[in-house]
Amino acid sequence: MTSFLVRRVVGAIVILILISLITFYLFYAVPRDPARAFCGKICPPETLELVRHNLGMDKPLFVQYWLWLSAIFVGRDFTQFGPCPAPCLGYSFATQQPVFSAIVDRFPVTLSLTLGASVVILSFGILTGMLAAWKVGQPLDKIASSSSVIGASLQIYFVGPLVVFFLVDTLGLLPRPSYVPFTEDPLTWFVHLLIPWVVLSIIFTANYTRMTRSQMLEQLAEDYVRTARAKGMSGRSVFFRFAWRGAMIPIITIFGVDLATLLGGAIITEQTFTLHGIGELAVRAVQNTDLPMLLGVTVVGAAAIVILNIVVDVLYAFIDPRVRLN
Repeated sequence: MTSFLVRRVVGAIVILILISLITFYLFYAVPRDPARAFCGKICPPETLELVRHNLGMDKPLFVQYWLWLSAIFVGRDFTQFGPCPAPCLGYSFATQQPVFSAIVDRFPVTLSLTLGASVVILSFGILTGMLAAWKVGQPLDKIASSSSVIGASLQIYFVGPLVVFFLVDTLGLLPRPSYVPFTEDPLTWFVHLLIPWVVLSIIFTANYTRMTRSQMLEQLAEDYVRTARAKGMSGRSVFFRFAWRGAMIPIITIFGVDLATLLGGAIITEQTFTLHGIGELAVRAVQNTDLPMLLGVTVVGAAAIVILNIVVDVLYAFIDPRVRLN
């Protein structure tokens, strides 16, 4: 297991470097001068050249990338801003604020949204799918299957305003979505993020309901399940003790892949409910041609996805003993 984790960590570092490198070079392919975006609309040519020099943009592109990458580990001194301690992701062209500090301030919002939606997806999606497989062909199975088809066709930007209109504005059952730090008031944090969690998880929950139902029915047809039944084990014991473990392996695998999609959905959800998370930083970075902020958000988002995928891989060993032996 240790060698496996070491290989995954090394691979993750290589992936993050490649992602940052590709993002860095694609940014400069855009026909817009980042130095002018930093300097402003009214910027004399001599001031523009000074800005390019202070930001290191008068150096070759590979040198600029190396300076940015090395600053993450050893920091960097900027002529205009002064020293930037590690991990340094530079300063925003738009706000002149440290990129790392801005991301740290916004990251709890996106993390809370993503993790909360993940709990809803895995809890309700897997539970509903298992119940549908347990009652296959019965009304519960038909209701779950039909609801999953409807849920998979809905979109965040359509469902979000409708849910807020009915549950907040009309019925007053829940407060308007906002973010309150978990450390300040856990209950308020939970209640104010409940609507965004549900809206973000609708599509994914529907997909995981159908996936779980399909995998459970496939496992129930396996030889080891028939053997367990032949030995006299009850259907309930076979279903909940053996079949579900085999069904969870592909589901967890797909969930690891879906984490990137879930993070993208979190960005859309932030825009829908005006939550000030990393998604807002990413959108503004693209609009303002803010290279340091765009790189910082991309690398942090990729790092979060890679780390969560490593956690998912470790979970295999606790669900399937065959993975542990291999």
